[in-house]
Amino acid sequence: MAEFGEDGSLPPLNLGETAVPSDEAAGKTHCEVSVLNGDCGISENMVGSGSFVAPCSQTTVETANTSVGSDAKSEIPRRSSIIKDGSRQRKERKKTVSFSSMPTEKKISSASDCISAMVDGSELKKVRSNSRVYHRYFLLDADMQSLRWEPSKKESEKAKIDVKSIKEVRTGKNTDTFRTNGSYDQISEDCAFSVIFGENYESLDLVANTADVANIWITGLRYLISYGKHTLNMIESSQNNMRSSWLGELFDEADSNNSKQITICAAVQLVKKLNPGLKNVKIELKFKELHKAKDKVGSDVTKDEFIEVFHDLCTRPEIYFLFVQFSSNKEFLDTKDLMIFLEAEQGMAQVSEDTSLEVIQKYEPSKEGQLKGWLSLDGFTNYLMSPECHIFDPEHKTVCQDMNQPLSHYYINASHNTYLIEDQFRGPSDVTGYIRALKMGCRSVELDVWDGPDNEPVIYTGHTMTSQIVFRGVIDVINKYAFVASEFPLILCLENHCSLKQQRVMFQHLKKILGDKITLDTPKPEDCYLPSPSELKGKILLKGKKLSTNCTASEGEVTDEDEGAEMSQRMSIESTEQQTLAPKKFQLSKDLSDLVTLCKSVEFKDFPTSFQSQKHWELCSFNEVFASRCASDFPGDFVNYNKKFLARVYPSPMRIDSSNMNPQDFWKCGCQIVAMNYQTPGLMMDLNIGWFRQNGNCGYVLRPAIMREHVSYFSANTKDSVPGVSPQLLHIKIISGQNFPKPKGSGAKGDVVDPYVYVEIHGIPADCAEQRTKTVNQNGDNPLFDESFEFQINLPELAMVRFVVLDDDYIGDEFIGQYTIPFECLQPGFRHIPLQSLTGEVLPHTLLFVHVAITNRRGGGKPHKRGLSVRKGKRSREYASMRVLLIKAVDDVFKTALLPLKEATDFRENMQNAIVSFKELCGLSAVANLKQCILALSPRLTGPDNSPLLVFNLTDQYPTLEPQGLLPEVLKKVITTHDTVIQTSKALLENYEGVYERIQQTQKAAMEFHENLHDLAVKEGLKGRKLHKAVESFTWNITILKGQADLLKRARSEVQENLKQIHYAALTCNLSKGGAVGGSSGSSESRSRRSLEAIPEKASGEDELTDEDN
Repeated sequence: MAEFGEDGSLPPLNLGETAVPSDEAAGKTHCEVSVLNGDCGISENMVGSGSFVAPCSQTTVETANTSVGSDAKSEIPRRSSIIKDGSRQRKERKKTVSFSSMPTEKKISSASDCISAMVDGSELKKVRSNSRVYHRYFLLDADMQSLRWEPSKKESEKAKIDVKSIKEVRTGKNTDTFRTNGSYDQISEDCAFSVIFGENYESLDLVANTADVANIWITGLRYLISYGKHTLNMIESSQNNMRSSWLGELFDEADSNNSKQITICAAVQLVKKLNPGLKNVKIELKFKELHKAKDKVGSDVTKDEFIEVFHDLCTRPEIYFLFVQFSSNKEFLDTKDLMIFLEAEQGMAQVSEDTSLEVIQKYEPSKEGQLKGWLSLDGFTNYLMSPECHIFDPEHKTVCQDMNQPLSHYYINASHNTYLIEDQFRGPSDVTGYIRALKMGCRSVELDVWDGPDNEPVIYTGHTMTSQIVFRGVIDVINKYAFVASEFPLILCLENHCSLKQQRVMFQHLKKILGDKITLDTPKPEDCYLPSPSELKGKILLKGKKLSTNCTASEGEVTDEDEGAEMSQRMSIESTEQQTLAPKKFQLSKDLSDLVTLCKSVEFKDFPTSFQSQKHWELCSFNEVFASRCASDFPGDFVNYNKKFLARVYPSPMRIDSSNMNPQDFWKCGCQIVAMNYQTPGLMMDLNIGWFRQNGNCGYVLRPAIMREHVSYFSANTKDSVPGVSPQLLHIKIISGQNFPKPKGSGAKGDVVDPYVYVEIHGIPADCAEQRTKTVNQNGDNPLFDESFEFQINLPELAMVRFVVLDDDYIGDEFIGQYTIPFECLQPGFRHIPLQSLTGEVLPHTLLFVHVAITNRRGGGKPHKRGLSVRKGKRSREYASMRVLLIKAVDDVFKTALLPLKEATDFRENMQNAIVSFKELCGLSAVANLKQCILALSPRLTGPDNSPLLVFNLTDQYPTLEPQGLLPEVLKKVITTHDTVIQTSKALLENYEGVYERIQQTQKAAMEFHENLHDLAVKEGLKGRKLHKAVESFTWNITILKGQADLLKRARSEVQENLKQIHYAALTCNLSKGGAVGGSSGSSESRSRRSLEAIPEKASGEDELTDEDN
């Protein structure tokens, strides 16, 4: 419990957490549904279930209490970052042994449970605008007519609020009192809520000790607002009818002899069939506990007992709380409720009631629900756990990127020493290494070929004790599996150490087995880039040494490539200093040389030499250590080099244990082929496997545009935002887990785990971050975390998110499971994540339940200050600027962009700031979209007699709010703020074309200087460092112009989407002019939806954006 001052105020806290705001509002009808960001959890040690008897003592609540919004961060041991080197230093802790125990407390899983807890009362913090936080005890009167608190200086009759006067229950820190409170940053978003009451819309701002307690009060109060004194009657009449009838039918089917009871074994199997993740022993124990509580003799199970145990074991409170927010406080979702959930929360486009019916027919288990078009809590749970609610965007399960770019514009999934299945020095070689890699989508494999017995070449790592496999057998396997997982080209990295005699055998095997799959087309001198993956479908490219074109003999001399010799020498050298190896020469057969066409191996000297003389079909291999030095010393040059040439990076020879380098260290430089030791699982392989999932697992991923464009500025080591790229904010709430197994290597006895979750961001240095949840003690079955995190992503195209679940009660092994996903593949909304084992297998029924939201940063300010809602006035605005080159003609051109760049920024930020103000007025955070805002606002727009106080006029392409009589001040402010949103949106749309065109013209005019920029600089007397700086400034300016034009285009797309959302939300709530309030008017809706066609889809002739920013 936090220590409070004598006056009951809370001292300043330092929790070290940036919480994610929730997007929720109260309601009574379909259109008044709460819009959330995941406030939905309740722990098992909370209040009881089912009856209206006070289910828990104050002691139980006290146990769960922490400081305001606290997540016990101060007690969390900080682990060392595993982003850099994959290692994890654990805090010294006493090893303990856990013994399995069954929690017997019941869960909150119905509205009556919430009402019971409120009558019993809770300790809440009352927040005032004077930065004071008061500790008070709140409870609901037994007659459910008023909400009281104590102690209070007021008379007892004044320290209360009549339930009838409550207008709305708002979640999160979304009132002016919260926003202006000095403790804003220390209050958890998930624990905060506000009761809006009275004719003047006053707010009672409260903070619960846990998100669980907050959910109880929010849910209970909303039921009371909807049903008043009839709340309990309503709950009792509708409670669990659909579930009971469905389970009753299943029980009757199992009771084949109609004895009204079944054996405990049959009951256990029936529950297990319905929830496969549950352990048999836990189900059986629950039945035995129930029988013991009833002093029942015998072990057979009745129908009521079966239903009760299912209710206790299979009701997920966090899903129940989410369910009731969208069910208009009913015990089911109808088609309209579900439609709002799918649109507003899951981000599903073009949803109709028919879409909802399809979901209901697919996932609702009860016949009653299917007939009536109702989705019960069990059907809703089925839907949320289905593949449709997987966090991975299904669009990326197939090839979805442009495959017609040059080969050098893609990351290529690559394997190092593919033939090895263990370590690099003594491990066995096996063809299964190739089979595994090719089946996993690998598109670059290695063959280290040496002379073998009986004139048959063999593959192994030279100068080591690794075993050997026959070359011909490997080629057979490659021929069989080359295009099983992907149709795009496969690169064979041939490290040839054979005599001329066995080289001829190699050539014969390659020609005979692979035949015309090998690419023999020679590169065209006039081309500047390699062919595309599409052009090379079904083709195999040999990477290796090649004789010069003027060689006419049957063989010639080339420099040897010998990574094995490098490793052998490393092992024999005591010092850690890099030793230079004398280049070795060997004879190469011309036949074998001619098979190498597009991937000729050459030695890298330095970047200036490569830029001047390297051909686009020549490929350099970089030792990991040398590549790291290039990335550190020449980050810009390395990125520019990889725009045209393929670069292969292989692990340091010191990695004799086959450990892996971090591929992100080289992807950020644009290196295409980062060779990984596939046989070694862990963080680095998780990143590699996760990364290549994003394009149908075809082995090719298109690199970010800023790393492909001929003229663009990007430094691999940037620790700030990327010029021309709009940062994104990723909001992740870790809600709960399901069925976490004990770590495989753990020495602790029993099955109990103490799980906690790490969320890691991997990408450019500016993006790398990690956050962890609190530990949930002794609960691996259904731990509730309810913790929110926020991350700024500066280069979304190169970012990955990794979820790792660990056991705090470990002896030996702490790893439970992980899931790694590219940022671009995240689906927003409520999502389940299927966790994977250390070796990549999906763990059965092991899930994380999360909420994901992605937004743009609005305005400026530090991330910890009010999240996204920090606004910048015009005076403090930062405008994009042009760097001076000291070349007058070029500088004069760039100056012409300054005014349109300023105008573009003003149009964008004026619109975005207006939307933030509107969201705040609606009681939502910046995570919300405008559809959610209108849904949250709709209860305030309807009078006591259900007549509208305000309606949306949708006849014009820009919707307006029209009063329907006298309005209170708060609604007048709604009109003013909405009008500002519309006016700033209109200004952006109407001025877009002119501003965009002027920026484009400047860019086009500047690019005319590009070819002769060096000569112009020399004429101006620039040389050395100044010359280099001028060229860099030119690329910087071009990048800024492209980026600002793209940002403006995105803003236009955002405005178009916002206008559509206002239209659709107004129709959904029947608040459109001519629509019937509280009813459904199909013709009105279709007419208004057709009016959306008036919204301009294109303001100029350029291609439309495919990704819309909500």
